[in-house]
Amino acid sequence: MGRKLPPFAAVRAFEATARHMSVKAAADELCLTPSAVSHQIKALEGFLDTLLFERSGNRIALTLTGEAYAGKLTHLLNAFVEETEAVRAAPRTLRVLSTPGFAARWLVPRLPRLAFARDIRLRVSNGAPSLDFATNDADVVIQWSDRPTPGLRVEPLMASARYPVISPALRERENVRHPADLLRLTLFYDETDDAWPDWFAAAGIPGADLPPGPTYPNCELSTTMVEQHQGVSLAYDAVVRGTIASGRLQRLFDVTTLPMSIYAITCPEPRADDARIAAFRHWLRAEAEAEGVLPIHRTHAAEGFRQGRSVLWCSVDRAVARKSGASPAFSRG
Repeated sequence: MGRKLPPFAAVRAFEATARHMSVKAAADELCLTPSAVSHQIKALEGFLDTLLFERSGNRIALTLTGEAYAGKLTHLLNAFVEETEAVRAAPRTLRVLSTPGFAARWLVPRLPRLAFARDIRLRVSNGAPSLDFATNDADVVIQWSDRPTPGLRVEPLMASARYPVISPALRERENVRHPADLLRLTLFYDETDDAWPDWFAAAGIPGADLPPGPTYPNCELSTTMVEQHQGVSLAYDAVVRGTIASGRLQRLFDVTTLPMSIYAITCPEPRADDARIAAFRHWLRAEAEAEGVLPIHRTHAAEGFRQGRSVLWCSVDRAVARKSGASPAFSRG
């Protein structure tokens, strides 16, 4: 059964009048007319079925009931104001949902550089993060790919080429020296956008008979297995650079796949310019730009637009493309 509460406007009018012992002063505080305050007090008296003021001409005095009630209301309203101000002054948590690989390999190592990092609540999903903001308990999602979704602001964040990675111990133990050596090792495959056939073709072994190996729903699982000396994965350069720099992984060979768009920042369009969301978006893109992995917006030729084709994105990470002798690839946005 719901609470049977008096109208809040009537409570405020009575409490202010009792505190000032003046209808006019209460009206000034509440930005109302004295007549409106008087009507609110009468409405409260009707709700309580008792008089709160004794009236004599233009003079008012609290009844015993009114005096006791006013004291309690003042205490309650003061506490209500204090609690409200505490909530308003408290840091606003920003809820971020991403893939495990993006969180562990890229975002978390950089979070100390974010001014409001303590206000981030980070969650990861096993598969593709949900873009249903009504149910995903997130303010921002780092989605896989830059595919647009109606009603959402989607900003491409990262593009990357791929190359094989291995643990130093396994590389030494198996004497891995040439691309063909990988065909006798365990390879880890991605459930989404697996590119081993493309890499072997670029390495000069088209149509290679690939060895069997487990398939994982996200690249973080395969990268973790590589760190445990269990096999070789095809990793995204933009994600594993830090791990390679740490020495836990080694890159194999100069051959890479063509760069593709891999991550985008997504949030509800109506909230995209909320102060905290906008600050987080801009910080992410600045970090990606500093790394040289932020996609650049390019358009098709006029003929492409006449055919209704999508806007494309390409990586600014030209160093990888130059090193492999490949030209930048495009991925539909």
